[in-house]
Amino acid sequence: MKLMISRESLLIPLQSIAGVVEKKQTMPVLSNVLLTAEDNALTLTGTNMEVELVARVTPVHVDQPGRITVPARKLSDICRALGDEAPIELSLEGDRLHLRCGASHFTLSTLPAEHFPNVEDEAESFRLELPQKELGRMLDATAFAMAQQDVRYYLNGLLLEVDKDHVRTIATDGHRLAMAHLELPTNCPELRQVIVPRKGVLELARLLEDVETPVILVIGDNHLRATVGAYTFTSKLIEGRFPDYNRVIPRGGDKVILADRATLRNTLQRAGILSHENIRGVRLNLAPNELQVFANNPDQEQAEDALPVDYQGESLQIGFNVGYLVDVMNALDEDQIKMTLSNPSSSVLIEAQNDSRCLYVVMPMRL
Repeated sequence: MKLMISRESLLIPLQSIAGVVEKKQTMPVLSNVLLTAEDNALTLTGTNMEVELVARVTPVHVDQPGRITVPARKLSDICRALGDEAPIELSLEGDRLHLRCGASHFTLSTLPAEHFPNVEDEAESFRLELPQKELGRMLDATAFAMAQQDVRYYLNGLLLEVDKDHVRTIATDGHRLAMAHLELPTNCPELRQVIVPRKGVLELARLLEDVETPVILVIGDNHLRATVGAYTFTSKLIEGRFPDYNRVIPRGGDKVILADRATLRNTLQRAGILSHENIRGVRLNLAPNELQVFANNPDQEQAEDALPVDYQGESLQIGFNVGYLVDVMNALDEDQIKMTLSNPSSSVLIEAQNDSRCLYVVMPMRL
């Protein structure tokens, strides 16, 4: 294998693939990136067995086609440290890959391409096309609510739901729920639900840009594949049954609070400084046109704060994990938010006042 390529053409996809490749691997080849040179193109592939990212770079001057794997992070770090002036020459000599750029010369160890695992191909069952910015918005609005290392493995991911005229993303860790939806004619003949693992969600979100250019999603029985420009991303799906999110969303709450999102977020953050560092609880005292926030901790420290709100109902006292509420405030991008609840033991429903595309549910806690 021998080829010439510009530094930028190699570095940009390498940085994306290095995010997929994890440092500590049980199989050494999984720390490597697969380089395939043919037909004046270089294809780079990285995987951790759960997700795979393939980037195709063109045009590339290929003198000798070939395939080999090299350490992904080392190659990425070398490219980042090189100057922009000279092109990079990659040549495979024996079992070493030589990288030359101007006066710089690096020799990298390799492993055979045959040792590199391939994500098995499967028949696609449904194909969906939607703007990158919309899918990115939905992932940003919900991914933070995914569980981390929960024994209920189906919570360690995000539910992607498609029906004939909607696309939804839903995430929950059992204490809170986030849902975003997009009205879109999909031609999906029946309701489809797949659970994308946490790593897959985060890596896919990094690929998406704030543009109308479409991303093509192919949903199979065991994999989700996304094509974004020159990148092809594949993630295994989590087997399991996601909770019925409709049963979690509270209905018929009679206490409605309208508040400025930024003011409420700042008030919660200030009070949260003195909350118990483990349970992160704050107490909300709701009264006509005012919301008071209280926090304390085992060191006998306490915080009190308040902000004006639009509320005309009965007084109410309720506790929440302050981090969960702040996460929702950060996920919403409207100035005014609406909080709906019914009693001190009921979950709160939070959404933007004038935008129903996203909604959030946070369970209360006893303090």
